[in-house]
Amino acid sequence: MSGVRRLGARWRRRRPLRTRLALAASAAVALVAVGVCAAAFFVIRYELLHQLDLSLTQSATRVVQENRGEGPQIVAGECRFLSAPACAQVVPADPSADPEAAYLLPVSAPVREVAAGTRAPYFSNVTRFGQSLRMLTTPFGDGRALQVALRADPVEKGVRQAAVLLAAVGGAGVLLAGVLGYAVSRTGLAPVARLTSTAERIAATRDPRHRIELPPGPPGRQDEVTRLAASFNTMLGELEQSVSAQRRLVADASHELRTPLTALRTNAELLARADRLTPAQRERASGALGRQIREVTGLVNDLIELARDEEPLPLVEEVRIAELAEHTVAMARTHWPHVRFELSTGPGAAEAVRPGVPARLARLLTNLLDNAAKFSPPDAPVEVGLTAYGTGGGLELSVRDHGPGIAPEDLPYVFDRFYRAEAARALPGSGLGLAMARQIARAHGAELTASAAPGGGALFTVTFGGEGP
Repeated sequence: MSGVRRLGARWRRRRPLRTRLALAASAAVALVAVGVCAAAFFVIRYELLHQLDLSLTQSATRVVQENRGEGPQIVAGECRFLSAPACAQVVPADPSADPEAAYLLPVSAPVREVAAGTRAPYFSNVTRFGQSLRMLTTPFGDGRALQVALRADPVEKGVRQAAVLLAAVGGAGVLLAGVLGYAVSRTGLAPVARLTSTAERIAATRDPRHRIELPPGPPGRQDEVTRLAASFNTMLGELEQSVSAQRRLVADASHELRTPLTALRTNAELLARADRLTPAQRERASGALGRQIREVTGLVNDLIELARDEEPLPLVEEVRIAELAEHTVAMARTHWPHVRFELSTGPGAAEAVRPGVPARLARLLTNLLDNAAKFSPPDAPVEVGLTAYGTGGGLELSVRDHGPGIAPEDLPYVFDRFYRAEAARALPGSGLGLAMARQIARAHGAELTASAAPGGGALFTVTFGGEGP
């Protein structure tokens, strides 16, 4: 039995889904058609036999009424013809009381038992005169039994005709089931076939821009397969964006790394001929090489940070944002001694906590402070504000500088990787700081926005929701 199961499982695995679905649908419809035809046959057969039995019962009742008190004898014997009345004979329980004339209908032991009253009336099928007869044996009273018979071949012929007709109908139903099963599988799996074709085309071309054509109609009325295709299209869109972002990142990174790597190679080759250089030239080349190594190292570290979209869960803890801001601002004052940083904490914000990774949140604020310090004039402060808002425990962290601000045409792109405005291209940096800051904010359930500050300068705002990430 297990071998049969394994063979069936192997057969199913080797057949396409469309074939299996067509066979399953065809088998289901075919079973229903055959079952209905079989049930109809038995109903027709029962009704025809029941009508014949009713005729025998009526004939027996009439014979009893017309021949009450008569002894054993043959009452009627013309049932060999279709239009003749039923054959009828009275049989005693004691065989010694039989008439001299031979009986037309067979007399067996059960007939004597009915005459003696030890057996209930019954119907039986017999053969006489070369014809099939349906016979009823019923008590006649006073130790006698009455046998009544009618020809059964018309009923048998009707049953055979019904069987042939229903077999033809069942066969047509099975054929129709096969056609419908194929149509159902072809129609029902059409979106799956398109999905498979699209997936194979993407695998062959490595181009996620392909989409599956969806039938028209509102989304709420689409079937499961269409929703699957729509979800696959959505996944392809996300994949296309991810691939595009990856390609842009690789292209931008290669572009940004080309200049410092070229400078590194030049200075390394220069130091390789140190015997030809003066001590001052060697010192300048060595200092330039160290700066370029630090620059490349920082750029690579930033790229590694940007490649990570989520924060490691084991490092997440409850962070008091006000204390984090104080620590980060203190560090910024040491890195930018010529810039004045001012921190203000509003009511209710000093005790606010959010789940997150402290080092990553500090990196977020450090990037914003470094960006503000680069553009801040020497006599203007960088203002850092922490305020609570709303009744749900919302928290807002802002960083404002008083520099040239952000041009309206640059505002939509300030968080793009490697994007640098015209005014910032001469300043140090890789163009990844703000992109990394936004990524860290979103990983912590916050949103980082940029805008022009009233009175000049740039304003960056980190908004934490009331429930945290």
